Amino acid sequence: MSVSDVTTPSGKVDINELMERLAAVEQRVESLEESQPDDMVALIVFSGDLDRVLAAFVIATGAAALGQEVSMFFTFWGLGVLKKESNLAGKGLFEKMMSIMSPSNSTQLPVSKMNYFGVGAKMLRQMMKDNNVSSLEEMIDMAREMGVKMLACEMSKDVMGIQDEELMDGLEPAGVAAFLGESLRSRTNLFI
Repeated sequence: MSVSDVTTPSGKVDINELMERLAAVEQRVESLEESQPDDMVALIVFSGDLDRVLAAFVIATGAAALGQEVSMFFTFWGLGVLKKESNLAGKGLFEKMMSIMSPSNSTQLPVSKMNYFGVGAKMLRQMMKDNNVSSLEEMIDMAREMGVKMLACEMSKDVMGIQDEELMDGLEPAGVAAFLGESLRSRTNLFI
């Protein structure tokens, strides 16, 4: 028996082969550890409904409070949350119609159920105030202060005719590839 052989219940094993296998296993473990997602949350905010957007910001600020990095990607109806005003100047007919029919800012968002021409949203906001729950606008400010990254979908802006000057300051314009980069690094991905 050579020095490089070890006898096991299943027979002789070459120590050099065993060391090579062990090194390969260690390399695979290291590779898996490196590929683990970051402590990050990525949200797609597609809805423009007050109740759903509130849920998105509760999750975002909660995750940020726990020390997680948070990215929110606002697309299509979700862009209404980020609007500070509507502007009709320089828009075509369909873009003007979209602006007129869509909320001008976050204070005009409807609720997803029982909206009743805006009464539902007013009731929800009053009930939140009565119960000392932060308003959506306060949650947006809180999220920004906590470093939550807010990404405005470039394609949706173009399709819906939303101009940069209609949106809040300090937003990051982004395409879907940029958001997917964030999403691939995240432990949690949510579509709201």
